Amino acid sequence: MSLLSRDELRALIEHGAGPCISLFTPTHRAGGETQQDPIRFKNLLKGAEDRLAASGLRPAEVRALLEPARALLADALFWQHQRDGLAVFIARGWFRHYRLPLALPELVVVGERFHVKPLLALYTGDGPFHILALSQNQVRLFAGTRHRVEEVALQGVPTSLAEALQLDEPGRQLQFHTRTPAGKGERAAIFHGHGDEEAKDHLLRYFRLVDRGLADLLRGEPAPLVLAAVEYLMPIYREANTFPHLAPEGIPGNPEGLAAEELHRRAWAIVEPRWRAAEREAAARYRQLRGTGKTANDVEGAVVAASQGRVDTLFVAVGRQVWGRFDPETATVRTREAPEPGDEDLLDLAAVHTLVHGGTVYPVEPGAGPDDAPLAAILRY
Repeated sequence: MSLLSRDELRALIEHGAGPCISLFTPTHRAGGETQQDPIRFKNLLKGAEDRLAASGLRPAEVRALLEPARALLADALFWQHQRDGLAVFIARGWFRHYRLPLALPELVVVGERFHVKPLLALYTGDGPFHILALSQNQVRLFAGTRHRVEEVALQGVPTSLAEALQLDEPGRQLQFHTRTPAGKGERAAIFHGHGDEEAKDHLLRYFRLVDRGLADLLRGEPAPLVLAAVEYLMPIYREANTFPHLAPEGIPGNPEGLAAEELHRRAWAIVEPRWRAAEREAAARYRQLRGTGKTANDVEGAVVAASQGRVDTLFVAVGRQVWGRFDPETATVRTREAPEPGDEDLLDLAAVHTLVHGGTVYPVEPGAGPDDAPLAAILRY
């Protein structure tokens, strides 16, 4: 199992039949370091075994719980096809593992629910976008977020100029090359087989057919569309385009030789400022409300407020834990320096309750939030 959808994240959050084991480890896509990944995971399993035993489970119960995860250790092919991080979730009758494009910390958490805070970076500040990789010979559409990209199957969209205009006869397909005009440092397009105006007319017809097909695929989508094409095609496509969210910047150059990952990297650099703006605005709002009773930066207050559905926005430190217990009946929180059996990460608890009640969570590096605290909350009331 590779990607972790929002529905699967919600299923993890809502699963409450403990004991729940959450395992996180960094992994490697290639190279000699891949041989260390199963060793690291084996050590995590030993940590989980020790914690389950300390909680009072019998050895046979511990073995039965961890058996599906132990089976991964013997699967050499599994470890040869990893990404940047591996997350594994285990409970009675429940086993899920996810290869993720996210460098995860080494962490073992055993509790009455799954620990999800290391995953939240996959779902915040990573608004969706599309990439249209367009050339005379090929049309590809990709759907992406900050951490992932996948190609979208095209239906009703011509996949080449030849297909669009039925110019399959020898000598009829337009050919292009570029030259540098004398005395200038820029490239100019030369069209072979037709005059420039006729060539542009063919391209406009082609691009209008592409745009018409995309209109059906992207109807109602607010996500930006990033165009990847050689520079002389970009203004022609923009003339044909009717999609309202075509990004003003594009990825110049022939996209035919670019892998999905490279297109994704370049496109994210274009759309990231748009999605980061929401986080910056939330931080500014927090600072504006500080001291009015509409914010909280203490763990106890934020956990209680989140459990009551009063947190609108939460900034929470990743890579850090605050261990303790929360009693929902008395609305009291007890923190500890080191975890004891039955304790949970209260930062994770605040994040989970915020999400369940429709709030927004921004995972940040320690010290990078609007307050120098492990969490900072904007309250609804």
